[in-house]
Amino acid sequence: MRPYVCGALGRIDPALIGKLTAAGPRVRPALQTEEAALFSSAPLPPYHRDGDSYAFAWGERRPKTADDWITVAETYETPGLIGDADRVTLHTGGLGLVDVYYVRQGDAVYFSSLIQPLLTLVPIEIDWSAWASILQVTFPLGEATPYTEVKRLPGASALVFRHGVLTTERRLPRWLRTEPYEAWISPHEIVELLHKVYEDYDGRRLLVPVSGGYDSRLLASVAKARGADVESWTTSPDDGTDTDIAFARAITRELGIPHRVITQDAADYPADAAEVARRLEYLTPHHAWYAPFAKEVHGSGRILVDGLAGGPLLKNFMVSGAALEARTQAERSQAVLDSLSLGQPSQPFLSKAAAQWMDEIVREQFTAATSMLHGHRAELPLSVLHTRTVRGIARSAVNLVGPEASFAAPFIHPEFFDAALSVGVARKDKGRFYREVLYAANPRVAALPSTNVVKQPLQRVPLRSTAAPARNYSHRMLETVVSKVPGLLSDEMHEVVAAGPDALTRFNGWNDRFWVRGLVLFGLWLSDVENDVSDLTPPF
Repeated sequence: MRPYVCGALGRIDPALIGKLTAAGPRVRPALQTEEAALFSSAPLPPYHRDGDSYAFAWGERRPKTADDWITVAETYETPGLIGDADRVTLHTGGLGLVDVYYVRQGDAVYFSSLIQPLLTLVPIEIDWSAWASILQVTFPLGEATPYTEVKRLPGASALVFRHGVLTTERRLPRWLRTEPYEAWISPHEIVELLHKVYEDYDGRRLLVPVSGGYDSRLLASVAKARGADVESWTTSPDDGTDTDIAFARAITRELGIPHRVITQDAADYPADAAEVARRLEYLTPHHAWYAPFAKEVHGSGRILVDGLAGGPLLKNFMVSGAALEARTQAERSQAVLDSLSLGQPSQPFLSKAAAQWMDEIVREQFTAATSMLHGHRAELPLSVLHTRTVRGIARSAVNLVGPEASFAAPFIHPEFFDAALSVGVARKDKGRFYREVLYAANPRVAALPSTNVVKQPLQRVPLRSTAAPARNYSHRMLETVVSKVPGLLSDEMHEVVAAGPDALTRFNGWNDRFWVRGLVLFGLWLSDVENDVSDLTPPF
């Protein structure tokens, strides 16, 4: 179980650290010195202690030995606090999967695993640039959170207090320092590396959530081949087809893995959506469908094996033809951003002023967030990985399954990650290389139908997110947006909201549904902070 942590470094104000520790989950001290404080919700022994030097980590993988902070971050994908007589360093993981939020007050930084406790230390003000990216690409970019005073420390970054001065260090992680040139690694070698990664979990009870795609069937095939104690569960992604469930049954039957389907109730959707939004601290409209599944995992006694990063690493996920054919850096960046952004809805959702401003600010944020990747041989998949995967998709494993239950992400293990990244994008085009890997792992499972290939649904099923309970909930949240920030929405959307909940039935397309979900998320946030945020004046 990953603990909640909070603390401070620098010239610490005892009153502020007292407010911080009182505002979140119950914590106990793990470290208290003149220049550093660390508190944890569970016992957190250091992985290194020698005289004045110490090193703590609170990710899913515990470091084995002391090392410089970037090596620990990129090897174990863990945040941590490292100190000696000379300096104190608070660092993130190489990708930044496990959140580190912070505020700066005077000559000290106060940090937390959660945003909410930090809001007791600063004025609560809306960060419109963060909301622009949440609405347009479904996750924040860079350091942004919904609040101007609270920042998220990006991957491969550290805050350092040395000789009375606070500084920020940004390092290039391993995969950017040394470009992974094509080594013509074979599909069989990829599978062998995955077997090696699984050695860390030998003897542990595993849960591989098999869907209809490539990632989960590869992870399940290797777990079964190793003789692991493994189960598989599947739930509906609420996409209107439930093809995942049908395909997962065929995959688990072929592998001989016990399989369970976690059902969902349309009547519970409003509560699930609100609970997930608050638990994820309003950072993304994704994952409401995952709530019933995550709650079951908490009591399973198994480590969830997640296919995180498999798409970008192995099959050019969200890398468009336009990105592959781009001739300039600007064209390439825009093509990736276009793939990550929501498409045009069936009618304008935002006012012209809001849409124009958001387009410009999101483009600026995306360019800044991916600038260190420009010119890299694997720029395209890494641009997806460092933004959408880390800030949006990873939240299901990190913040819904965790911290109550542990999760494993085999694809980001250093050896596997570097090998997969070395395979050129041309070899991965249209999933060709990934299919070769699947056949190397288990040809019979590889031959079964996949949602990565089959585009037509086996059958249509009702969407929870557009059923009557969801429409009523969504409409209430949209009414909140209309009343508090009327200039955000288009005239057409004002008419839809005025027409009542059933008017939302017109929004059946994928893009329409995600625009609605983003605005509903914003409406919930507005409702929850209405007594704390006094100025909602937009910049457009």
